Amino acid sequence: MSPSIANPLEQLTVEQLRQRTSMKWTVYPADVLPLWVAEMDVPLAEPIAEALHQAVARGDTGYPPGRRAYAEALAGFAARRWGWDGLTAQRTALVPDVMLGIVEVLRLVTAPGDAVVINSPVYPPFYAFITNAGRRVVEAPLDGTGRVDLAVLGEAFASAAKTSDRVAYLLCNPHNPTGVVHSADELGQIAALAHTHKVRVVADEIHAPLVLPGADFTPYLSVPGAEDAFAVVSASKAWNLAGLKAALAVAGPAAQADLDRMPEEVSHGPSHLGVLAHTVAFNEGEPWLDALLAGLAANRDLLGQLLTEHLPQVGYSPPQGTYLAWIDCRPLGFDDPDGADGPGIVSELAGPARVFLDRARVALSSGHVFGSGGAGHIRLNFATSPAILTEAVTRMGRSLRG
Repeated sequence: MSPSIANPLEQLTVEQLRQRTSMKWTVYPADVLPLWVAEMDVPLAEPIAEALHQAVARGDTGYPPGRRAYAEALAGFAARRWGWDGLTAQRTALVPDVMLGIVEVLRLVTAPGDAVVINSPVYPPFYAFITNAGRRVVEAPLDGTGRVDLAVLGEAFASAAKTSDRVAYLLCNPHNPTGVVHSADELGQIAALAHTHKVRVVADEIHAPLVLPGADFTPYLSVPGAEDAFAVVSASKAWNLAGLKAALAVAGPAAQADLDRMPEEVSHGPSHLGVLAHTVAFNEGEPWLDALLAGLAANRDLLGQLLTEHLPQVGYSPPQGTYLAWIDCRPLGFDDPDGADGPGIVSELAGPARVFLDRARVALSSGHVFGSGGAGHIRLNFATSPAILTEAVTRMGRSLRG
C-alpha cells in the first residue's frame, strides 16, 4: 500500500454519505444504515476525479473515441497484477456495462430457448437478464463451502445439452455473493468440462481487482482450454464507478470471430466520461486500489470479530475477494416466508434481512433473491467505514436481545 494514500474507507462521514443521490444512500430512510447494494462508501480516486474535472472544464463530453485506450489500460493492469499477457485490444469490444455486455455475448453464442448454466446462489441479475434475453436458466448449485461443485456442474452441462442446441455457462469470477476466488486448478477443471460438453463459457470478472490478501486471481481466459471463452470486465466495482458506464468484452483467441459479430450499436452505450474514468483507473489507480484493499482486509477481519461478539450463532466464512460477506442466519430461525428460495431483484426483502431492517434499521441484501441455497442468508456489504460497520453489527445483535 502506498503510504501517501489514506484508507479510502475512513475518509467520509455518515453526514457526507447521506448527501449522495445514488441508490445506496437514498432508498431507505435516514435512520437506516445501508449495507446492501454494491456501492462503496469511498471518495473517488484522485487520478480519476482529476481526469473527469479536466474533461468537464474542457467541455470534453462528446462521443467516446473507441476501445483502444481502455483495452490497452486493462491489458497493462492484467499483466502487472495477474501476470497475464494474453489480453490484446484486437480481441475486445466496448460494451455499456458488464451485465449488458454479458447479454450481448450470450446472444452471439446461444439462441432463444437455449440453456445458460449458473452457480446458485449467485448475483440476482443473472436470472433476470438471462430470462429477459429469452434463454433458460439451469442451476448448478455451489457446494457446502460456497465453491463450484465440479460434479454438479458436469451434470448440469450434460442435462442442458440434451435440451439445447447450444449451451453457455455464466461464471462469476470471483463469485458474488460468497466471495470465493476460484483457483487456477478449479478453473482448469471447469474449462475441461466445458470442452467435453461443448459449452461456451462467459466469465463475469467485474470483481477481479478486488481479491484480498490470502488469495490470487486467475483470469479465466488465461487457463489452458479456455480459448473459445469470453470475459467481461470493467473498473466499476474496484473504483466505485457504477454511474460511469463502460466495460469491455474480451474474447479468447478461438472466440474472436464470434466477438466480431457484435452489433456495432452496442458500442454506442458507454459514455465518453465512463470510458475515460475506467481507462484512468486501470492506468493510474493502483496505489488507491492497494489502499482500498488494505482497508477492506481490515474490515473483513473486523466483521468476523463483530459477528463473534454480537451474532455468535450465525455462520460466516471470510470472503477471499469482493467486499461482500455471505452470512448464514438460518440458526436464528427467521425463515423466509413460504420457503422462499428463488431469484428476485436485489431490493426484495424477506427472512433475516427483513427482520434486521425492521428491528435494527440496517439494510442488507436478502439471501433468497440469489437463487437456490440462498434462503436464510444475508449479504452484507462491508465497504464502509469501520465505525459504520461496527454500529450496524452492534445494532443487529442488540435487536435480537431486545
